[in-house]
Amino acid sequence: MKKKTIWAIAIIMGFSFLALLYLQLNYIEEMVRMKKDHFDESVNKALYQASRNLELNETLRYLEKDVNETERRAFSVDSIGTRSGVADGTLQQSHQYSVSGRDGTIYSSFELKTITTRPASMAKALIMRNDKNSISETTKSMQEIIKNRYIYQKALLDRVIYSILYTASDKPLKERINFKMLDLDLKGELMNNGIKIPYHFTVSTQDGQEVYRCPDYSTDGEQYSYSQLLFRNDPRNKMGVVKIHFPDMNSYIFSSVRFMIPSIVFTFVLLITFVITLVLVFRQKKLTEIKNDFINNMTHELKTPIASISLAAQMLNDESVNKSESMMKHLGGVINDESKRLRFLVEKVLQMSMFDRKNMVFKKKEADLNEMVEAIAHSFTLRVEHTGGKIYTDIGAVDSTIFVDEVHFQNVINNLLDNAVKYRKPDQPIDIYLKTWNDNERLHLSISDTGLGIKKENLKKIFDKFYRVHTGNRHDAKGFGLGLAYVKNIVESHDGTIKVESEYGKGTTFTISLPVINL
Repeated sequence: MKKKTIWAIAIIMGFSFLALLYLQLNYIEEMVRMKKDHFDESVNKALYQASRNLELNETLRYLEKDVNETERRAFSVDSIGTRSGVADGTLQQSHQYSVSGRDGTIYSSFELKTITTRPASMAKALIMRNDKNSISETTKSMQEIIKNRYIYQKALLDRVIYSILYTASDKPLKERINFKMLDLDLKGELMNNGIKIPYHFTVSTQDGQEVYRCPDYSTDGEQYSYSQLLFRNDPRNKMGVVKIHFPDMNSYIFSSVRFMIPSIVFTFVLLITFVITLVLVFRQKKLTEIKNDFINNMTHELKTPIASISLAAQMLNDESVNKSESMMKHLGGVINDESKRLRFLVEKVLQMSMFDRKNMVFKKKEADLNEMVEAIAHSFTLRVEHTGGKIYTDIGAVDSTIFVDEVHFQNVINNLLDNAVKYRKPDQPIDIYLKTWNDNERLHLSISDTGLGIKKENLKKIFDKFYRVHTGNRHDAKGFGLGLAYVKNIVESHDGTIKVESEYGKGTTFTISLPVINL
């Protein structure tokens, strides 16, 4: 599959996942907002109803308090009685009543007529009871009593309301409010509006002076509080304020969207899986390209010694060629050198294969790093001087004994020196500096050169297997891209570390750190 096609699919899939995630988060946000609005509306409705209940309860208390007293004192009776006799032996009486308040105000007056039958004429009285005029007159009297009773009750209520307006509001706020009753009203009204979570409330005056705080009050969730005026029809300085807040409000609101959490988590898992898959695809594609380059490189590298060996063999078999002793020695040397080169290349590939299978066996023993560095530097002197440069050693380590596989560790140093010579500046001499020193029970070895250097974008990749730094149109630097990968594996297998510092055009420094054996 082409790289552009992979990128197109990746962009489409990534956009789809992000759009799905955005829609889910937007839906959750909208649900939370709606739940919060509904919660605010329910709390405000409950507070309003509780404040109304408080005012009604105050009115009821004053009404109950004043009823008995008012009925005793406010209902005074003035009676003016008259008699009139009738020929049939009945006695008609008329009584005048009036209703007045404490201040002497007469609210109503009415007349009640009664008819009394004399004992001597009882028989005639029985007949008179059926008289239609008497029944009609009695009915009218009862209607008048009910009417006047209504006027009395209305006057009584007016008086109570007057007392509440001008007397009750003069009392302190804490005396006007039954806080236990207010708590019960709040709880009941909140439950009626579907809110069944813990709450805390305070009551304060209009100027902010707190007069009551619930016993289990805490400040959790206080930043989201709701308030309601109490006795809002009183003068402003007589009003009160009840404030309420809910410690578990956020949990209550977000409980309505908990069912969405699994879908979001699942979407995240899919997105992460997609990203990981995408990374693996590109890594696999890159690895495939690197392996193809490696195969092409290896083919080219193997062709050269094979061609040399083949040419030497043809010359040996060609009878027309004069085979002097020096010729035979030369051809034998070519075959031997090229065979060694072939063996070295094959062994390099096999070594990396063994590292991948984790079955490399080391023959570790004690060795002196200072001596090893000096010996290798001496063997490389001619090759470096051939470029016009020089190799320098600075042996500063005091504790230089290490426990390593000597053959492999020598290969590490040889590889680094070989790269320094291989990647030098064209047609310019190269200088190489080897230095050893001790630091905090560690032994350090640095190999610096004045060669071509490595660009910053390539530094992180040079230890990757099969990776080779591009050298433009130069093809004189041969290899498989396995040398530095081999170096890193060997160093880390000996509990060491390796790092690289380089500046393009000025040179490179490799620093190896190893544990020291204290003898």
